[in-house]
Amino acid sequence: MDEGEVDSIDEDWGEVTQVRLSDVEVPFKLEDRNSRLAPFDSLIQEYTFHGKMISQQWGVTEALIIGIGALSIILGAWDLGIGEISSGGDYKRWGLFGDDAGFLHINDFSLMLALLSLIAWIGFFALLWTRFPLMRENLLWLTTATFAVQLGFVISHSSASDFPFDAETGDWAGFAIGNLVLIFLSVIVVHRAVIETRDIHVEERHSHPDPRVVQKAWRDHSLKAWSMNLATWMIFLNISSWAGAHAVSPRPPIENDMTLYVVIYALFGILSMALLAHILWYPQFMLGAAEDRIQSVRAREVAGEFVPEKSTRRQGSCPICGVDSVAIKNQDGSIQVPCSQCDGNGAPGTTCSECNTTIPARISCRECGSSTTVMSHFSRSDAW
Repeated sequence: MDEGEVDSIDEDWGEVTQVRLSDVEVPFKLEDRNSRLAPFDSLIQEYTFHGKMISQQWGVTEALIIGIGALSIILGAWDLGIGEISSGGDYKRWGLFGDDAGFLHINDFSLMLALLSLIAWIGFFALLWTRFPLMRENLLWLTTATFAVQLGFVISHSSASDFPFDAETGDWAGFAIGNLVLIFLSVIVVHRAVIETRDIHVEERHSHPDPRVVQKAWRDHSLKAWSMNLATWMIFLNISSWAGAHAVSPRPPIENDMTLYVVIYALFGILSMALLAHILWYPQFMLGAAEDRIQSVRAREVAGEFVPEKSTRRQGSCPICGVDSVAIKNQDGSIQVPCSQCDGNGAPGTTCSECNTTIPARISCRECGSSTTVMSHFSRSDAW
């Protein structure tokens, strides 16, 4: 598939894959062992579906993105045969510019690796920018959050080199501020934008008089596994950032071997990059062919776009005269009709929740007296 094309599980689903989330079967169910484990079955099903889609959709571009990201971390952390990082370098010099800048007085090989690492970082974000155009705005927020967390750990380690051990209250400020920025941008901004875009998409494009079809559409567009990966990415990012800052925080002369922290930094850094690619890919894959951008409702309102009002209940109306009827349609697509014998209600054709009387499938209009099916009270009238 060409890089400029936008994948989707909706309009071009038949061309991309024959499998939907609700169609995926898992080899075992935890619910069979304990009914309280049923929510985990839903999550396992989603991860199984994500794995199938990744095996079909990901190719050379995604492999290149993760490969360049891994290379950027390894080049930046490489110290074998150099000793620049493990020895602490010349801690009296610091900065990037000027004749006395510490960056210009490091070992020549270290300087070369640092520059190559910087180029690889630029390539990594450039590939993400071009590969996932619908998530570009969210990529900027996640990148800002990444730098905030890393800077926060550097600030905390600058006053407590063994952070969080033996750290005082003030030493936690960098960590706290960095993670507050991470939570706000990742959860309040990005997560909310994807969730609300999904909600608008399902409500507008998957509306159907049959509640079973609507319920399946909501299931097919579930974001539980994606949300879990976003949370995992935040945790991995913290671990990697802490290990990276911890590895270079000791004051010279450095007596302890910090190789383990460098390995932890590189390992969780690479994992967080792979998760970032997934976080950007899945919303575009799910909504790409139907949405021009992935934004929160508030962002759409600020941009002057029309946002349909989200309603949990919809009043039915007579298809003949247009007068409101007693039928109610809930957000999940289910329809409720009052019982003719008591104060209970239920779906057409089912039994009443109070007296077990069969709920009628037709309603007589109190205005014009016409008897019509309940489903017709929620269908759009034709314009002639």
